Amino acid sequence: MTKKLLLAIFISIVLWVSGDVVIAETTKTAVPDTLSVDEIVNRTNRVAYYLGSDGSARVKMTITDSQGRQRNRELSILRWDQPNPDLSKEQQGKDDSYCGGQKTYAFFHRPADVSKTVFMVWKYPDKDDDRWMYLPALDLVKRIAATDKRTSFMGSNFFYEDVSGRSPADDTHELVETTKDYYVLKNTPKDSTLVEFSYFKMWIHRESFVVVKTDYYDKQGKKYRTYEALNVENIQGYPTVTKAKMTDLRTGGYTVSEYSQVKYDIGIPESIFTERYLRKPPRKYLK
Repeated sequence: MTKKLLLAIFISIVLWVSGDVVIAETTKTAVPDTLSVDEIVNRTNRVAYYLGSDGSARVKMTITDSQGRQRNRELSILRWDQPNPDLSKEQQGKDDSYCGGQKTYAFFHRPADVSKTVFMVWKYPDKDDDRWMYLPALDLVKRIAATDKRTSFMGSNFFYEDVSGRSPADDTHELVETTKDYYVLKNTPKDSTLVEFSYFKMWIHRESFVVVKTDYYDKQGKKYRTYEALNVENIQGYPTVTKAKMTDLRTGGYTVSEYSQVKYDIGIPESIFTERYLRKPPRKYLK
């Protein structure tokens, strides 16, 4: 990724945060875009959740309630992606339409009341994900029901599904606007009984396919939840969100997640993502 592209994304983010630019006032492209909606969705999903063949990061979450009181969480996240069986090792990641199985492991370091808690996800392309939580105080592995994926992740304003990713197949996608800098997609759930929103809109940077902002609307059509990418960096050639914010517009509370020590393609073994390692953390990858 070039410095020029990173600067363009950064400027876009600054304009979002400062409020100096309103989406409706941005310049629209005169020529119809050559990418189909499916191609935009696939590329966006890959950039959001499938960069590299695996990855790790240290995360600091700052949770702020409506009265300005703060709580902190520190965790490490590991990820392993199922290889595309139709591509060689050198060609992996070249097919944007392929987003296969994926496994995620989140280990909490601080504070003391959540230390050594582990959240693990096995994501499937064609069925509901499997999710587990290890509670060290009880030495208990708890299965998280599919119906709980739209609930708070460890007391933050992010949901479990925000961490592991929502499958594009769960929604219908409509390109409602193309501006100078963004594709604007409206995403409507195929089964509205499984979620609390009626639809959500995403502003996707046209060159990098980074999601800069997402607005969620409730069943009455009122915006109630907003995601914002606050900083993007070039890490090993990948456009990586290193600071993000999720806001609950009903309560005024919000959570800021900051990502450091981000690494890709480090050779994390699939064997780590098993019940054994819920109780015995893989320290080598959590430093």
